[in-house]
Amino acid sequence: MTTQEFDLVTSLARGVEGRSGAWTFILGFAAHWTGAALGSEDGWAEADLDAAEERLGLPLPTALREAYLLFGRRQDLTSNHDVLLGPAELYVDDAKEALVFRHENQGAASWGIPLDSLPDDDPAVAVRLDLADKGAERWEEWLARLSLCFVEIVLSEALQADEELCDFLDPDDNSLELLETNFLRLPFPAYPMGEETRWFLGQDVLVRDDDGTAILARGRTAKAVDRVRDLIPGDWQNDYR
Repeated sequence: MTTQEFDLVTSLARGVEGRSGAWTFILGFAAHWTGAALGSEDGWAEADLDAAEERLGLPLPTALREAYLLFGRRQDLTSNHDVLLGPAELYVDDAKEALVFRHENQGAASWGIPLDSLPDDDPAVAVRLDLADKGAERWEEWLARLSLCFVEIVLSEALQADEELCDFLDPDDNSLELLETNFLRLPFPAYPMGEETRWFLGQDVLVRDDDGTAILARGRTAKAVDRVRDLIPGDWQNDYR
């Protein structure tokens, strides 16, 4: 199976525009990049989501329900590094400002939906950093739509899979120049908070530049990751050749 059967660039461009395109992108990405197409067992049941609403006394946005029903139990898509909470784990933060649905793996951040946005079909998502000064913690804008956030989750968690398929490089200026020269920039919206995180695509490989501080790569095969290492020479963390 080749990436031509799944046009990641075109599908991602549609996926960042709204819910329908987001779920279509995730369906295609799961089938062609993880080797395991989504099935009925990969989502939570309607009853699980209804129970969460009853427990919380709050409505779950349409986009959240759709995501959980489609792939909410697929941890390889959502929780290789950070953690997508299950329906029974969803909670409202202590300040009663947001419905929390995701945690950073060491508790350094949480992602949530502002409570006043819960009636929206595809609400914006906020992030809150865990700070030493708890009084300074506050919810900040993250991504404009929950469906877009789930696209970002699936892409980011793909970079945290098995070492055979993933690698990490502490880049220099030459590394970034080679990345820009040899890989196609993907159409993902700008991140907030002043950081420039960029996504790129190569031959069977997905690459992310974290504001010039790290390059992360995920290949569909081990050979694809080797090609990245050859195109961007450096001290790759998982290069045991």
